[in-house]
Amino acid sequence: MRGHRLAALATVTDPVTGQPEAAIVGIAVTPELEIVFDTVRSARKYRNLVERPRVALVIGWKHETTIQYEGVARELAGPEDERYREVYYSVFPEGRERTASWEGLVHFVIKPTWIRYSNYNEPVEIEEMRF
Repeated sequence: MRGHRLAALATVTDPVTGQPEAAIVGIAVTPELEIVFDTVRSARKYRNLVERPRVALVIGWKHETTIQYEGVARELAGPEDERYREVYYSVFPEGRERTASWEGLVHFVIKPTWIRYSNYNEPVEIEEMRF
């Protein structure tokens, strides 16, 4: 997972209609396989994440190799979450400048509940992890 910097993030906008929304986000991965990313409060995904934090991501899609990832997101709040920001900045050093200059920019961390690695090249390899 750490070899990828982008993921497709799926959120749900309305619990009644179940309207899905997707966006590409820049990601960083912790040793515990948590995913850290940033967004702005004016983005559709921000409202979705705050109101319905269960999400799904797809990471990597080159050569029929992907990671499907499901988890629960939470907005990073105080100094106790600084370690997550540092993981993000280690992948995206320019993120420090964005944090300082972009109005409404926030970070989220996603804790995994299920991960599936699929490599459909010979020999085919599929592994699942539940948390």
